[in-house]
Amino acid sequence: MNGSDSSDWESPTSHDLIVEGATLHNLQDVDVRLPRGRLIVVTGPSGSGKSSLVFDTIHHEGQRQYLESLGIVTEGYRRASVRRIQGLSPSISVGQHLVNRSPRSTVGTATEVFTYLRLLFARIGTRRCGNCGGDVPPPLTNAAAVEVFDEDSQASGPSTRCPICGSPVPDLTMGHLSFNKPIGACPTCTGIGEIVAPDLAKLIDPSRSVVNGGVLVWDRHDIARYTMALPRAAALFGLGFDIRIPIGDLDTLAQELLLNGSDSKLLRQRFPNAPRPPAVADGRLVGVVPALMGRYERSADKPQLRARLARLLQITDCTDCGGSRLNPSARAVQIDGRSLVELGRLQLTELSDWIEKLPSALDPGRAAVAETVVADLRTRIERLVAVGVGYLSLDRSSPSLSGGEAQRLRLASLLGSGLTGVLYVLDEPTVGLHPSDVRRLIAVLRRLRDMGNTVLVVEHDLDVTGAADIVVDLGPGAGPEGGRVVAFGPPSAITRHPTSLTGAHLSGLAPRSHTRRRAGNGFRLTIRGARTNNLQDITVDLPLGALTAVTGVSGSGKSSLIFDTLERAAHRHFSQSGPTPGLHDSIEGWEHIDSVVKVDQSHIGRSPRSNPATYTGIFDDIRAAFAGTDDARRQGLTPAHFSFNVPGGRCERCSGAGVVVVPMHFLPDIEVPCPACRGRRYTEPVLGVTMADKTIADVLELAVEDALEYFSFLPSVADRLQLLSDVGVGYLLLGQPATTLSGGEAQRIKLARELSRRTRRALYLLDEPTTGLHPADIARLLDVLQRLIDRGNTVIVVEHDLDVISASDWVIDLGPGGGFEGGELVAVGTPDAVAAAGTVTGTHLWQRLGQDLQVS
Repeated sequence: MNGSDSSDWESPTSHDLIVEGATLHNLQDVDVRLPRGRLIVVTGPSGSGKSSLVFDTIHHEGQRQYLESLGIVTEGYRRASVRRIQGLSPSISVGQHLVNRSPRSTVGTATEVFTYLRLLFARIGTRRCGNCGGDVPPPLTNAAAVEVFDEDSQASGPSTRCPICGSPVPDLTMGHLSFNKPIGACPTCTGIGEIVAPDLAKLIDPSRSVVNGGVLVWDRHDIARYTMALPRAAALFGLGFDIRIPIGDLDTLAQELLLNGSDSKLLRQRFPNAPRPPAVADGRLVGVVPALMGRYERSADKPQLRARLARLLQITDCTDCGGSRLNPSARAVQIDGRSLVELGRLQLTELSDWIEKLPSALDPGRAAVAETVVADLRTRIERLVAVGVGYLSLDRSSPSLSGGEAQRLRLASLLGSGLTGVLYVLDEPTVGLHPSDVRRLIAVLRRLRDMGNTVLVVEHDLDVTGAADIVVDLGPGAGPEGGRVVAFGPPSAITRHPTSLTGAHLSGLAPRSHTRRRAGNGFRLTIRGARTNNLQDITVDLPLGALTAVTGVSGSGKSSLIFDTLERAAHRHFSQSGPTPGLHDSIEGWEHIDSVVKVDQSHIGRSPRSNPATYTGIFDDIRAAFAGTDDARRQGLTPAHFSFNVPGGRCERCSGAGVVVVPMHFLPDIEVPCPACRGRRYTEPVLGVTMADKTIADVLELAVEDALEYFSFLPSVADRLQLLSDVGVGYLLLGQPATTLSGGEAQRIKLARELSRRTRRALYLLDEPTTGLHPADIARLLDVLQRLIDRGNTVIVVEHDLDVISASDWVIDLGPGGGFEGGELVAVGTPDAVAAAGTVTGTHLWQRLGQDLQVS
């Protein structure tokens, strides 16, 4: 085992998972033998090869072999870059991605807790009589128990009579209590809970004509297309449409056609005999409003696009259902005085208490009927609390969850699956967890192991690493300097290893990150009366010209304060746009800053065509440099020919993607290298141009650190490459698809771009910037943040990492708990002062800082 120290580990067995000669990406012919049925943590510096080994080699090959065992053809599904791999079990990846980004998905539907609550309410809920409004008890018959499962039933079967007026009251089915079914959804918002309408002032300039840009969301291509389509569509209804006069001067019906298209209900009612497309060629016109609304609905899995489209819309809570999504009949059903809407708004820990007390509050008949459902609900909610999401409520929208929260919801479901003999592969499950919650997560991972599974975790958290049965420490560095097994064995062996960075941090011998305490520049931002979500009408002072950490347990209100309130208010202040800020009285001190920049973990691009080179602007200078070579000038090649995003020099077989998609019918599609360009993206003439012995395709395959040396002759590129190296992503390839980057990597690339802008008096808001960072890399991150502050900027981080908190100038600690138990300002001051405050965060901070604190 290359570079490992296995003297303190047991002898290998024939049941081990064996990997020999792994060479994918930067893996340096790695050999490793992993015992089954253990909790194994793979760690090491960022870019050391952890994901290449765990996800791209072990998990990938596990999936491929499992598909082959089922007789499914896997041609094109590449074998892992490994000499030998055996002992694999069926592999399940638990990553930080949302399975369902639909606005109709909630925590309750995603976990099936809401499904069981609907079953409970359908069986024993008290309904309202439609005649007199009196309470009608459930029938508690076997027939009714069967009927509740029929989601689409209109309840035409048995009914109960109102005990007050004797009127028949149809029995409930689960469908009557679902906001995803027409019979249960609020008719006004169709079960979404929001009313989404176009903001016509942002879509149309009535003083301008169509050809002069009167439709503000159309580019020149849209204008050209619609100037031809509008008159043709108007002819269907016997109307004229003058594309040259101001939109405000068009008659009402012409404006209706422009806004709502040829399928407009008003036009169809007014002209019932008008021919319907496609009977008339080019007659169908999609209006401005349905085009926008359709694109917004299809953007559920594209948060950045959805946010941009939302700026063109007016989005408000449904006035009929108050955002509850259900119709009046469903909202009226109660158990023990509580409705589904009320229970959906409770945090899971509170819902757990209600479920626990429910049997004693029911009469014997209802208690007997509810017994099985209550037991299932209790178990499911307990699992959710165990993985650290007890602060969530059932009505929380799935798209609003962080990657860490989504991963923990999946973990909770796996605990209930009962599977054994499975290889579970997890990607940093501690992301977003406060140190106080990590212990419970460790217990969950051990439960998965004790069920007879192997749990393989990519992780940096020292508590999780220390709790593992086996640690695989990769390194010693990143990129070409990594990809080797530095140390292997139980945590005790890692701590004694002389060259392991992880071991030095586990043992406490690694140097701590320290910084001088800044008092700030004398100015501050003051948020007064913040009370959005669970914030308890708090007033917070944020010093400017300093590094401030906002801390607290999961769900304590950190994001509500910084992002929902401060960031949104900043957009309204500086650009008069963006979503409505969270409830607050005022924010004072805007005159001391010039801009607000959010550096979050969202993707730098949803397309594989986006990469570090294109996002940072480096690729523009690289293409210009290639176009300036003698070879390129002789062939008449311009910078555009060296772009893989536009026709000209790109391979047209794959449109410059380098891969082609092979449909797999009932399985996810797979990508294989383009047979025309062999994955090189460009045509032969373009690939014939070299600069310092490398083609444009070769350059895209360079790691940032290697490119830094290669482009030493081009300062405009080298300077920005140095910034990428400084933020700790020197191991990334210039052309690495954005879709393969982690949230932490995307965030650090954004940081590098901000460093290149040389801003002053800017307020930077960062959401957990340590995500994906080894403890040894956090010092580099802190250095970058300090450089931003040294230029006169302010940095506020929402963070759980104790090294970052202890190196901050100021700490805002929220709590004391999560959800309805949080939202209060429990401690504020220097890290030393907060450590001595006795809060949950303070207790952990005290342990990290040691006993030599000088309390401010």
